[in-house]
Parts: sequence; structure tokens; C-alpha cells
Amino acid sequence: MQTTEKPEMPIVARFIDETADAEFIQALGLRVREARARHGMSRKMLASNSDVSERYLAQVESGETNPSILVLRHVAHALGISLIELLEPQQSSPDYRLISRFLEQLSPNRLEEALLRLIRDFGDEDASRRKRIALVGLRGAGKSTLGRALAGELSRPFVELNSAIETEAGMSLNEVFMLYGQPGFRRLERRCLENFIAQHESAVITVGGGIVSEAETFNLLLMNCFTVWVKATPEEHMSRVVAQGDFRPMEGNAEAMEDMRRILLARESLYSKADFTLDTTGRQPEECLTQLRQAITALK
Repeated sequence: MQTTEKPEMPIVARFIDETADAEFIQALGLRVREARARHGMSRKMLASNSDVSERYLAQVESGETNPSILVLRHVAHALGISLIELLEPQQSSPDYRLISRFLEQLSPNRLEEALLRLIRDFGDEDASRRKRIALVGLRGAGKSTLGRALAGELSRPFVELNSAIETEAGMSLNEVFMLYGQPGFRRLERRCLENFIAQHESAVITVGGGIVSEAETFNLLLMNCFTVWVKATPEEHMSRVVAQGDFRPMEGNAEAMEDMRRILLARESLYSKADFTLDTTGRQPEECLTQLRQAITALK
């Protein structure tokens, strides 16, 4: 009985270019680092937002480890970019590569300073950016009072971003936080800020004090508005809020003042990114408005 032997399948040699793989991992780390720099995020902030340890992120950015696709997905989501932007190398000009190499040599503080200068000098063309005045700071600093008065003097629309968020959501801020949590509120905040920028070439806007904790949203504000940090001492903040009839900061919290100090201290470096700082401590609204008006007039 004759049997037919099956022909042997050809053996396909599998070639693994370890050098190319290492270069890919290095380039991947560089893209993560560059994306983080573009969004003005510290490694600590990215670690918190992506739920990836800061130490592991450092290994990824330095090309020392091969991250899983899920880790990269979390990182891309935290950066607000697509996963493909991290995985696929982007072709760039020699000038861009030169700038990238220069930025890589900067310390984190200097890199943040360079980003801020780029935002101020090239964000939405500086002359256009200055037509929108944004007041930022904690409650009780005097943002609404000054913003409304300044808008009246300049004959520009006045917008309170928190009110715009309530209108967009169809509910109060407290209800937004209860239903959607802080992530949902921050998404609404970003959307309403984008709408404001698209709809107003010239206006005055007040924004919530916590906007600085969302790097991408705060950078959007810095790029498109002349930003003023309206500041005061913790004691002044608290006394003004209470004077407005809002006793919630004091209810059930004997350490409210200490909490206020910690918040101001933690956010000081972020608030100081504003183009101008206006200290309202111990001053009348009219005096503060005069100084603010002078700062705005100097822009022309």
C-alpha cells in the first residue's frame, strides 16, 4: 500500500532586531515625555491622573521598560491624546528635533518656565489673547465684584464660568458634583471654557479657583486669555465668604482656616503663572479696580 507523505512545511526564520526594538522603546518614552511637556503636566500629576506609579513612568520615559498596552492606554487618556499618537512615531522637521533636544536638557522647573513663555508669546496670537480678561483665584478674593465692574467699564460681556457650567448642565454645581463627581465637573468646565473662547473675542470671565489643578484646561485659559490672579490672605478669603452669608466653610470643620492655608500654598506656583497678580488684601474694591484697570490699559 502506497502512502503519500505530506511535504514538510518550510521553516520560516523569525528575525528579531533587538536594536530596533530598543530604539522603539526609547522613542516611545520620548513621545510620552514630550506629550507631558506639551500639556504642562509634571510626572507626579501624570502618575496621579493615569493611575501609573511615578517611578514606573520615569522608567517608561527613559526607555528602561517596555510598558503594556493597558499602561499606555491609561497614559494616553490622562494626556488627552489618542493611543496611536504614542505608538506611532511622528515625522518632524530638523528645527522641531533641535527644539526637542534643547527642551530635554532643561530641568523640570526651567521646562515649565519655557512652556509658559511659549504660551504667553504664541498662544492665540498675543494681541488677540489680551482682549479676553480672565480672573482666577479662590472664593472671597473679589473676582466677581472686580470682573463685573471691569466688564462694565470696558463695555465687554461678563461671564462667570461656574454659572455657564450650571446652565450647560441644567443643575447647580453641587448637583453636578453629586451626580458626576469631580471628573464630570472638570469635563463640563473644559467644554464651557472652550465655548467661551469660541464665542467671545473680547470679554471678561471669572473662573473657579480649582481650574488650575487641571493642567490642560488651565493652559487653555493661559493661551487664550490675559489672566489675572486675584489673591488675598486666607483670613481675608474666609471672612469675605462668611460676610456673604455662606457659613459652609466653617460648618463641622474646626480646621477650615488651616485647610485654606494649605490650598493656597499648594496652588501658589500654579496661580503665579497668571500674567498679572492683584492682591486685594485690606483694600477697597475701588482701589483694586483702579490697579486692575491700569494693568489692562498698559496692554494696549
